[in-house]
Parts: sequence; C-alpha cells; structure tokens
Amino acid sequence: MFHEDRELVTELKQKDAHFQRLFNEHNDLDSEITKLAETNGDDVTIETKKKEKLKLKDELYNIIINYKKTK
Repeated sequence: MFHEDRELVTELKQKDAHFQRLFNEHNDLDSEITKLAETNGDDVTIETKKKEKLKLKDELYNIIINYKKTK
C-alpha cells in the first residue's frame, strides 16, 4: 500500500497517532480478510471487511495528500 509514498507513511506513522491507528486497522483488516479467504469464510463478511479496508485506505490517502500540500 502506498509504495511510492513509503517514506511519508513512515513519517506520518511516527508523527500522527490517528494516521498510525488507521494504518494499523487497515493492516489488521488485510490479515483478517486473508485468513477468512483461506478458511472459506462467509462471502458477505469478506466483502464487508473489504469495503471497510477500502474506506480506511481512502482516509489514509487523503491524509497523505493533505500532508504533501503542507510540505
């Protein structure tokens, strides 16, 4: 995720507790989705979690974009 902004992500994780929390939630959801897919989890649950993950990714992206504007 956000490979082109790896350094900014690292910086934001250190400076912004909200960003770090969202980032950790995103990674946790990714792990959950993978585990559910591997164990033939409920498709509705998987899709719901994917939507949550995408929402978090959008939030993270917006924070990165706004942060870039201030630099």
